[in-house]
Amino acid sequence: MRRNLSGFLLLTLSIGALQTSQAQQKKSKQKQTSLTQYVDPYIGTGLHGHVFLGANVPFGAVQLGPTNISQGWDWCSGYHISDSTIVGFQHTHLSGTGIGDLGDISLMPTTGPIKTMKGSIKNMQNGYVSAFSHQQETVRPGYYAVLLKRYNIGVRLTATQRVGFHEYTFPKSSQSNIIIDLQEGIAWDAPVKTSVHQINDSTIAGYRFSKGWANDQRVFFTAVFSKPIKTFAIYDSTMVKASKTYEGKKVKGVISFGTQAGEKVLVKVGISPVSEANAMANIKLELPGWNFNNTVSAADAAWNKELQKVQLQTSSETNKRIFYTAFYHTMIAPSIFNDNNGDYRGTDKKVYLSPGFTNLTTFSLWDTYRAANPLYTILQPERVNDMVNSMLAIYKQQGKLPVWHLMGNETNTMVGYSAVPIVADAFLKGFSGFDKKLAYEAVKASAMQNASGLKFVKERGYIPADSLIESVAMGLEYSLADWSIAQMAKKLGNAADYQYFSKRGKNYQNYFDKQTHFMRGRLSESTWRSPFSPFESRHRKDDYTEGNGWQYSWLVPQDVEGLIALQGGEKSFINKLDSLFTVKGSLGEEGSPDISGLIGQYAHGNEPSHHITYLYAYAGQPWKTAEKVRYILKNFYTDKTDGIIGNEDVGQMSAWYIFSSLGLYPVNPANGTYVFGSPLFDEAIIKLPGNKQMHFITKNNGDKNIYIQRITLNGKNYTKSYISHANLMQGGKLIFEMGDKPNLNWGKLPQNRPYSEKH
Repeated sequence: MRRNLSGFLLLTLSIGALQTSQAQQKKSKQKQTSLTQYVDPYIGTGLHGHVFLGANVPFGAVQLGPTNISQGWDWCSGYHISDSTIVGFQHTHLSGTGIGDLGDISLMPTTGPIKTMKGSIKNMQNGYVSAFSHQQETVRPGYYAVLLKRYNIGVRLTATQRVGFHEYTFPKSSQSNIIIDLQEGIAWDAPVKTSVHQINDSTIAGYRFSKGWANDQRVFFTAVFSKPIKTFAIYDSTMVKASKTYEGKKVKGVISFGTQAGEKVLVKVGISPVSEANAMANIKLELPGWNFNNTVSAADAAWNKELQKVQLQTSSETNKRIFYTAFYHTMIAPSIFNDNNGDYRGTDKKVYLSPGFTNLTTFSLWDTYRAANPLYTILQPERVNDMVNSMLAIYKQQGKLPVWHLMGNETNTMVGYSAVPIVADAFLKGFSGFDKKLAYEAVKASAMQNASGLKFVKERGYIPADSLIESVAMGLEYSLADWSIAQMAKKLGNAADYQYFSKRGKNYQNYFDKQTHFMRGRLSESTWRSPFSPFESRHRKDDYTEGNGWQYSWLVPQDVEGLIALQGGEKSFINKLDSLFTVKGSLGEEGSPDISGLIGQYAHGNEPSHHITYLYAYAGQPWKTAEKVRYILKNFYTDKTDGIIGNEDVGQMSAWYIFSSLGLYPVNPANGTYVFGSPLFDEAIIKLPGNKQMHFITKNNGDKNIYIQRITLNGKNYTKSYISHANLMQGGKLIFEMGDKPNLNWGKLPQNRPYSEKH
């Protein structure tokens, strides 16, 4: 009996050890599974997504990719899936913007007679432009490849943070060329001063200064070639310069040599906002060798490291692709804007040496303050201090926080001072890697200017509609930001400022017409702008910004309780909110192209609508949030090229998807709470600082089971329809129990509803 028991124990232990080993191997395999396989960079290259397509690393200074010959609104990133032409491979691109710029330092390999102009769609043979086929194009995070059909040249691209790495496979040719075109840019961008010169038999350097959306953009470069340069010629328009160095407005440099069939020529291009020497130093520090495949692997590993911060379990491969591509899109910008040694060029055009933080640019703040920046406080906490420090440096250099900052330039695009809720959110969430005194000084100084309608805000509490266009949108954005300043003042113990900015945070009430129950343009204390239609939207020519009265009447995420009161109470508020999603009406003859993804008059393709579906929870009906959120997740995000319903907007459209598919959303971008919606995935694990993790589990999940019935947090019943940032960052296990019918009692009681401000 003992022997048999002993054998049984040995067998049991062996089986147990085998199962443990298999489980460990499975777990290890899951850990090693590369998530970049789920990223499809083509998503958003169709319709009006305007996303970047090419090779880069997370938040890198280099976005190296192809640029089409076409120009127009849908080519703001330089590339659209409908196109089949390439004029060059450029080192800077925007992603998801509604305005085009950049396209700096363009390289184009060719064969045969030298042509220095790109050509045109009607006469491609007149220039160096080449056709290509999407069937001969490959793209994944950190890697791009294509065949230039005109020249039979294979192109492969990859990148480090500040260096673009090119590999060109040439056919047999007595004259193979690489054109460095410093004239070419994207959309608005135009060269002002350019220069190129040869340093030695393998190195070319120069710079490109341009004017566009960024008024004074300066990019320096150094390019190192794996093959000795046989001939180097400089062109300026049609004039050939025999000298080895030249400065002009539209300079091109052409490197020529003979090649054998299948010969590979590699080029490393370092860029810098400071100098050619720093560009060369970036190459030496980031890409000292010539192993292209290893660089591709390193870029893939960099992306995979970031994507591993969220682990999903779902039977839907499609939803995985949409999620991880969205996650990828949130990490293209803000982009690094300094050199490997820390040097950068400020808004004042002065060079700052080793400032002690990583300087960043491409701040699309009117878009990203709503969800992308709150997402960074969870998934990119190590970068939040750099973002805030970059904004504070900009404040010191230009006297106000950035509005829409691009390559060391303030574009002043969009309304409001949207850096304020971002700085406030970081401050209120306890980030400490920046000067808090300076941070408060910066938000207050930005709010106390006289420009952009602020003189009226301080004097009257509203901006007269006949004094400035977009007055309603501007005033509502100011109210939200001012509320954020009040919260900072409260935490700092500054009672006077808390009272002052709290009052300004209520200024949204001055735009609310009690007769029509819409936010509308006000001319005086007693007069509204007339005639008025809540459907009317004339692109940047009226009282709203890329929207209308229906959409802007909900832009009060800082005081939803106050908005409910203005609408006449919860019942009226709910009825009005229901109407938003069903009412039909024309946007007007000049309707903004940004208003897309319509459900009634709700416009998911534009940011002012992004929080609206979650407002139901504030009135005790979170089940209606679930219905709307699931519809949007299913219909407005796909894994096709037109899979983003509007401009990707530098990560904001994607951030909405990430938050909402996980089951929560930051309605108020600066009060540290996330409102529950309807989780999409069976399981999701978010990796948090300190080796913590938040494990989301969705039970009874399914296409019809969209309603939350019950939630438990770490084994205890959790009755609130929101969760705080502090609780989320503690980690643990959050279990959603779902059903196909609403639980009308869940989240109904006032004490379980999300709040605007805790007292």
